[in-house]
Amino acid sequence: QVHMVESGGGLVQAGGSLRLSCAASGRSFSSNVMGWFRQAPGEERVFVAAISWSGASTLYGDSVKGRFTISRDNTKNTLFLQMNSLKPEDTAVYYCAAGGMLTLREYTPAYWGQGTQVTVSS
Repeated sequence: QVHMVESGGGLVQAGGSLRLSCAASGRSFSSNVMGWFRQAPGEERVFVAAISWSGASTLYGDSVKGRFTISRDNTKNTLFLQMNSLKPEDTAVYYCAAGGMLTLREYTPAYWGQGTQVTVSS
């Protein structure tokens, strides 16, 4: 079991930046694939980004490529999502995810955090 707590969400103007953090505890953080998903009101939860246990491999959703960067610090059991050039359509609850399987095309997690709200105003 992995317990995760997200932070760093908030309100930002379009074009601005935010950095989300996910503090993890429980099963060995450094051996887990980690990632981010988001869910806008009335929509399904969608994949944002994922990173391998070593950080050597990353995968991004098409809508965030070139704007968002996922990273991790295994010494601090923390996952990050740097979000730049934010758009109103990035508004959503962002969820940290852990475990499961990461392939070249998709990430299917095993554990979820509680989420943090990101709102981008136009």
